[in-house]
Amino acid sequence: MRYTRREFGGVVSGGLVWAGYVKSESGAGAASRDLAQSSRIAGVRVGTQSYSFRDRGLDEAIAAMKQLGLSYCELWSGHVERPERIPVPQGGNRREATRQWRLERAVTDAKDLKKRFDDAGVTLTSYDVPFAADFTDDEITRVFEMGKALGVEVVTSSTLVSLAPRLQPFAAKAGMRVGYHNHSRISPDQIATPDDLATAMKAGPNICATLDLGHFTAANFDALAFLDAHHDRVVSMHLKDRKRDQGATLPFGEGDAPIAAVLTRMRDRKWDIPAHIEYEYRGKGTIEEMTDLLAFCRRTLETR
Repeated sequence: MRYTRREFGGVVSGGLVWAGYVKSESGAGAASRDLAQSSRIAGVRVGTQSYSFRDRGLDEAIAAMKQLGLSYCELWSGHVERPERIPVPQGGNRREATRQWRLERAVTDAKDLKKRFDDAGVTLTSYDVPFAADFTDDEITRVFEMGKALGVEVVTSSTLVSLAPRLQPFAAKAGMRVGYHNHSRISPDQIATPDDLATAMKAGPNICATLDLGHFTAANFDALAFLDAHHDRVVSMHLKDRKRDQGATLPFGEGDAPIAAVLTRMRDRKWDIPAHIEYEYRGKGTIEEMTDLLAFCRRTLETR
């Protein structure tokens, strides 16, 4: 549970549950429509990064989202590109096996994955894939095709500043956007600072930002100010609390990230940016912590 999504990617209950859910029609379609409103709180789409459920497989993660009443999800590729889905031939290597899967099977598999989420009443908002310099053009094309099969318009990525000009035409052709995800480590060609994001976004209108509040704060930047200035280019958000000065990841309200201020700003100004809870600290357990984190968001949006 101490691994970050970037590190992990290299290796391939509570009173809020179902609150207000009333099944007004029969059938799975009606259930999906009702559940789709369960974590839209005061107009803000509050969901989760599926990385929060990295302690379990995808079907178990979807079941947990349904249990918690989380109706929006950014799908982490670590839940998709698993060894059981992408076996490595004897004498082969995982990177090449993953590339071949993307080229040959990913779009078909994505349609099945979308159905699983649809059946649970969970709407996919984006797909998280770490684009790397060794991706072929065909591989990049397939990632966007996979996104379309998942029903999303955004591919979130922890990737390199220098790849933005290469990704822009692929995203434009697909009619999709890439949300560059910031981390807290400041180093050349990595996304951490406001200038890093601004440089990437200069590549074109399809290169946007996935704003991680915790990492932005830990790197000593002002996430609320960035959101005010660039809300039209923020296509996804990760709700995470961290202390400044590269500090620890903590439960909401215990760190320095302006989570409450960001949520209320989006509510009051009606900025429809999916806000994904990302549970990344060591806590009581995934369900217990996610229950508390969702309760924080609900309390903030309904009472502040």
